[in-house]
Amino acid sequence: MNHTTKGTVVVIGSGPIRIGQGIEFDYCTVHCVWALQEAGYRAVVINNNPETVSTDFDTSDCLYFEPLTLEDVLNVLERENADGVIVQFGGQTAINLALPLHRAGVRIFGTSAESIDIAEDRDKFERILRDLGIPKPPGRAVVSVEQAIQVADEIGYPVLVRPSFVLGGRAMEIVYSEAELRDYMHYAVDVSPKAPILVDKYIVGKEAEVDVIADGVDCLVPGIMEHIERAGVHSGDSMAVYPPQTLSRNVQQQIVDTAIALARALDVHGIMNIQFVVENETAYVLEANPRASRTVPYLSKITNIPMVQLATRTAMGETLRELGYESGLAEPTPLIAVKAPVFSFLKLTQVDPILGPEMKSTGEVMGVDTDYSRALYKAMVAAGIQCPARGNLLVTIADPDKHEALPIVEEFIALGFRVYATRGTARFLQEHGLDATPVYKISEGGSPNLLDLIRGRKVDLLINTLTRDRQIEREGLIIRRASVDQGIPCLTSLDTARALLKALESLRRGDDFAVRTVDEYAYGMELTPA
Repeated sequence: MNHTTKGTVVVIGSGPIRIGQGIEFDYCTVHCVWALQEAGYRAVVINNNPETVSTDFDTSDCLYFEPLTLEDVLNVLERENADGVIVQFGGQTAINLALPLHRAGVRIFGTSAESIDIAEDRDKFERILRDLGIPKPPGRAVVSVEQAIQVADEIGYPVLVRPSFVLGGRAMEIVYSEAELRDYMHYAVDVSPKAPILVDKYIVGKEAEVDVIADGVDCLVPGIMEHIERAGVHSGDSMAVYPPQTLSRNVQQQIVDTAIALARALDVHGIMNIQFVVENETAYVLEANPRASRTVPYLSKITNIPMVQLATRTAMGETLRELGYESGLAEPTPLIAVKAPVFSFLKLTQVDPILGPEMKSTGEVMGVDTDYSRALYKAMVAAGIQCPARGNLLVTIADPDKHEALPIVEEFIALGFRVYATRGTARFLQEHGLDATPVYKISEGGSPNLLDLIRGRKVDLLINTLTRDRQIEREGLIIRRASVDQGIPCLTSLDTARALLKALESLRRGDDFAVRTVDEYAYGMELTPA
């Protein structure tokens, strides 16, 4: 136990690991404890997360393995005679306790409970955005089916709908019609009965996100993470790259300016995550989370900026300048890092492998290199996407995606892949000069059909995009599950397929792949193929 004179601070963890709230928050909790101890505080953790480092007996000065409820947290605070709590590093579970704890008279270190409430409350946050002149997708928070339909009619379909105050994109969907919206609203009220439902215009654009560390005056943006899959895929399921590879300098500056303006307006002390969607060179704010995000461990490693330590010290009253940092975007490193999600579809047998707004991944990995294609390839291999440089490709593409898929399929053919496709997709490809072997759908009764090729392991890669036709989509679920069971990579986003092509460039060039330790990356050693 550390014997200090500065007092006792309680760090609230994220609770048991589950989809949407995982080990990344455990990392943040542990690093927060270390930063507090280094600054001379006694650090106490409340977390009921089994078999993780934050609940090791010797990580904090004292550990309470208790439920993360208001009553239990208050009991611990009273027993420890604590000076206050830090809620920024326990994901949504900890943040949801901020306002109740504040009302109970508990001191919240860092960003105030009032500012947290503004960021979490849709109406209050939108007023801040309007006052600052920051663009956001049109939409409003609603509390009834009638209000939801009214908002959707005003802004136009498709709309992105989700409950507020939940993590992992739980119950988030893209809705295309009034009938779908009515069905969704009845379901969403069951998921989040006390919170409003958010109805926003769905913008098909490029997503990006930042974590900003602030002391009330200066605001540091360690880096911008650009999502590889477009908006509509949950950030936890999307691949992301640092530094951005396609965002213009103008858009990056918009993102940094917006992050700094919001951090100052909300009087952030510590860390805040902001997510954007970019369309036509404009960065729209999707949401701001007054807490650490799951990207913090990755950005910390690749930028060599101790983000949790800085956020903890600023939450406790120190300034960024005292800690050796200034406002603005940190200088990018010469390395490129790609974050890729890891899925457990083989074990989660009832889960559809298709990507969407609701999070499904159970982990994440990172590939690092000086070349984007090599970093992508490393990340994909680490995530379990083992695709040969050539082989057999099975494609079944929804009608709205066919023209976008055309150059992607053409590139796979150029790499040496033989293409099999459902008859409609094959006919489309052939009409545009591409060679494709037609195969039957399951319902067509012919042979060989899609399932025969997958179960017979006659294909090496499946690209299947979502359709609104329910009969076709039922077959899509069957073939996606079959590909998972057979260990065949299944891509349901054309953006992911495009990224795979980029990764395969390094194989086509015959690149070797260098491996270095994290310390060697952090200290800036030049990365050259071994």
